[in-house]
Amino acid sequence: MYAKKVMEYFKSPKHVGTIKNADGVGEVGNMKCGDILKLYIKVKDNVIKEIKFETFGCVAAIASSEALCRVAKGKTVDEAEKLSNEDVIKELGGDVPAVKVHCSFLAIDALKKAIKDYKK
Repeated sequence: MYAKKVMEYFKSPKHVGTIKNADGVGEVGNMKCGDILKLYIKVKDNVIKEIKFETFGCVAAIASSEALCRVAKGKTVDEAEKLSNEDVIKELGGDVPAVKVHCSFLAIDALKKAIKDYKK
């Protein structure tokens, strides 16, 4: 069973969607479990002002995507680059089943790719 916060983020995500003319886009997938995450960021004055995701995956993948958005929004690009999967898990209340921890890495990987896309 998933923790309350994981279920809340899964059932009512606030950052689902796309960003037209995004400054950076990161797409990742995990062939082992079938999760796919596409992350969009809009940056102004080196700060992530808007962030959205499209995730095809399990409860933990969607909740991790939402948690990442909540953690990264409002951070500078440099601060966001330093985020880790532990930050995502912490935002989810620290209670993610061990077999689903890979979803937090997926979210971080998408952010890193979106930032790399933004910087090029």
